[in-house]
Amino acid sequence: MSRELFAREALSHLPKILTLLDRNPHSPTYGCFDRNFWHYRIIDFPSGMAQELVWPLALVYDSDIPGNPYYRKTVLRQWVEAGILFAARSAHPDGSCDDYYPFERAAGAAAFSLLACVESYQLLQLDHPSLLPFFEKRADWLASHQESGQLTNHQALIVLCLELLSRLLKTDKWDRAKAQRLEQILAWQSPEGWFMEYQGCDPGYQTLTISCLARLYGMSPEAGLREAIEKAVELAAHFIHPDGSYGGEYGSRNTYSFFPHGFELVGRWMPQALRLNDLFLVGLANGRAPCFADDHILGHHVWNYLLAWRDFVPDRPPSSPRPPGRVVLQEAGILIDRRQDTELYLALNKGGVFKLFRGDHLVASDTHISLQVRRRGRVRNAVAHLVDKYSVEIGEDEICIGGTLGWAKHRLLSPFNLMVSRLLMLTLGRFFPNLVRRLLQRMLILGKRDAPFRFTRRFEWREGRWRVTDSLRARSWEQVLSAGIGCDQTSIYVAMSRTFQAGQLQPWLDLTPRTKGLPAGEALHLEREL
Repeated sequence: MSRELFAREALSHLPKILTLLDRNPHSPTYGCFDRNFWHYRIIDFPSGMAQELVWPLALVYDSDIPGNPYYRKTVLRQWVEAGILFAARSAHPDGSCDDYYPFERAAGAAAFSLLACVESYQLLQLDHPSLLPFFEKRADWLASHQESGQLTNHQALIVLCLELLSRLLKTDKWDRAKAQRLEQILAWQSPEGWFMEYQGCDPGYQTLTISCLARLYGMSPEAGLREAIEKAVELAAHFIHPDGSYGGEYGSRNTYSFFPHGFELVGRWMPQALRLNDLFLVGLANGRAPCFADDHILGHHVWNYLLAWRDFVPDRPPSSPRPPGRVVLQEAGILIDRRQDTELYLALNKGGVFKLFRGDHLVASDTHISLQVRRRGRVRNAVAHLVDKYSVEIGEDEICIGGTLGWAKHRLLSPFNLMVSRLLMLTLGRFFPNLVRRLLQRMLILGKRDAPFRFTRRFEWREGRWRVTDSLRARSWEQVLSAGIGCDQTSIYVAMSRTFQAGQLQPWLDLTPRTKGLPAGEALHLEREL
C-alpha cells in the first residue's frame, strides 16, 4: 500500500489550515490560527490549541512530496514563525494557554501547541532567541501542573515536550518531572495493554499515546518503555476493522481517531505494527477514514499523517488473515468475537453497543436504544450506552447484558450561563482552573444517573448469524415521545468524537410505533438477525 495516501490526505487539508491563519503581517493578530477570534470576532480570547497548526505548515514546507505545491515556499516559513510568535504573545505570564474558556490553563492545548512549536522551530532551523524563554516557561508550567482526570495521551505529550526541550536547551532541569510522568503513564496502563482515558479504554487515543511513546523510545530506549509499547500495539491491533476503519462508540471516549506515525516507528523493530497502517491505508483508499476537518482537531491528524509519510517503512510484512477466536478484555469491558466470516466488537461496559462486520462489510453499527421522554415538563434523553457496571453473562454462543438506561448529557450554553461562566472564570476560575475543570468533567463526561427504564440485550449465534434480541421495560410508556436505535449516538463531551465516518450512513431504526399503547410494566421487544 502506497505511503502517498497519507500525504495526499494531509495535503487536502492545507487550504483550510491556511484559511484559519491570519496571514496579514500588519495585523495585530498576525500568526493566529483561531479564525473565530481574529476574523469572525465571536469569541473574546484565542484558543492556544489552534497554534498547533504551525507544525503541518512546517512539515509541508520541508517535505518533497510529489505534487506538493507548498514545498520550500518562503512565505510558509514566515507564517510558521509568525504562528510561534503569536503562541508566545498570547500565552499567560506563566507560559500556559487557554482552549475553551478564558483562564482555563489547559494542559492539552499547552502540550499540543508546544510540541508543534518546538518541532517546527527545529525543523525549519529558525533563529529567534526570544522564543526559547517562552518554550522554557511553558515547559516549566507543564512540568509542575497536574490536570484533573486520567488522560494518558496528555501525559505522554507532556513527557515528549520535556524531552525535546531538554535536548534543545541542553538542560536536565526536567529530568525528575519526566521520570515521574513516565512512571504515571506506565501505572495507568492496564495489564491488557490499554492506557486509561477517563473511564477506560479508548482505541483512538491509544494510538496517539503510542505515537508519543514511540518517539520517546527512539530518543531514549528503555526496556520498560519498549515492553509497554509492545503491549499497547498488540492491544490496538484488535480494533482495526476488516474494512480499514478503526475504533468507534464501543470505546470509552467514542473516537474514530487513528494516529499512524507511531506504528511506522515501532514497525522498525516490531514488524506486525505495520499491519495496522496497511489495513488503515486500505480504508483510507476506500473512503473509510473519518473526517477530522474540525478546526479544533484537524491539526493533530495532519501532522501525524505527514510524519507517517516521512518515516514510512518500505519493507513490510505480508498481510495475513486474523485467526478466528474470541478476545475478552475484562478490565476494558470490551469483547471481540471472530468466527466464520464475521467480526463482532461489543462494549460490555456500555450496555451492549456493538459493531458487526461480515467479510470487509459493516453489517451493523448499533449504539443501543435511545428514548425521548417528557419528564417534569422537560424533554429528556434516556440512553443505554453510558459507561456502567452492567450485569453480563458470557457463554460460547450467547452473551447477555442487562441494566438501566441513564440520562444523556446534552447540557448547552445559554446567554445567562455564558455570562455566569465568564464571571466565574474572571474571578475564582482564574486562580483555581482545575476546580472548574473537575466540575465540567462531572457535568459533561463522567458518571451516570439512572433513568426509570430497564433493558436486556441478548446476542445468540445461530446457523452462521448473530441474532440480537432487545427487551426494554418502563414504569410508564405514556411519557415516551420517541424511541429508536442509532448507529453513532454518544452522550458525553469528547473533543475528537462525533466526527463523520462512512459507516454512519446507516438509517435510524425508529421504534416509536412499537411503544404506542404499551401498558405500564410491559416490555418493548425487538429481535434482529444480522
